[in-house]
Amino acid sequence: MRRLRKFLLDDRAGSAAEFALVLPAFLALLLGSIDVGRYMWNVGQLEKATMMGARYAVVTDMIPSDLYSYSYAIDGGIPQGEVVPLASFPGISCTSDGGAVACACPDGACPFPNSNIDQTAFNRIVARMNMVYGGISPDNVRVDYAWSGLGYAGDPNGSDVDPIVTVSLENMPFRPLIFASLRDTQLPGTSHSLTMEDGRGERGF
Repeated sequence: MRRLRKFLLDDRAGSAAEFALVLPAFLALLLGSIDVGRYMWNVGQLEKATMMGARYAVVTDMIPSDLYSYSYAIDGGIPQGEVVPLASFPGISCTSDGGAVACACPDGACPFPNSNIDQTAFNRIVARMNMVYGGISPDNVRVDYAWSGLGYAGDPNGSDVDPIVTVSLENMPFRPLIFASLRDTQLPGTSHSLTMEDGRGERGF
């Protein structure tokens, strides 16, 4: 009986038991804090990647290459020197599906030629973005050319329109270190816009 009583009163392993109880919660808190930091860091990287993509897009070749060479003065019926109206350039969006790039106007039919798509120009934008955040695929990127009211019909030095170019990034996954239920979490979409500059070239800056 004395031995049993002595055994029950022995607390030499108490601290080890308490540590075993606290350890899982401590690790969850530690790894959770790391995941929060990684999430915020990745969000910042994605924002920087879209900024770099937009900057690259406005100083290199247009993805809808017909738009660059199309003369609204000669073929579009707009007097030389006048601003191209929104009805004649409603904008155009370029996306990738399985690596195949396509560009489409909002109403489905473009009021300007849209048969030549520069897939290489699209891929160069994606490659530039991957220099900031690796793992971006062409299917995660969308490039929009929107009417800005800049430029004029018959411009001999480049495109008749100087669109607002928006590069968007979406459906990027986030893989946390813990909580398997959050393994399919996606990072928030981000975008950045700039006004077209050169619209021609491969290297940019």
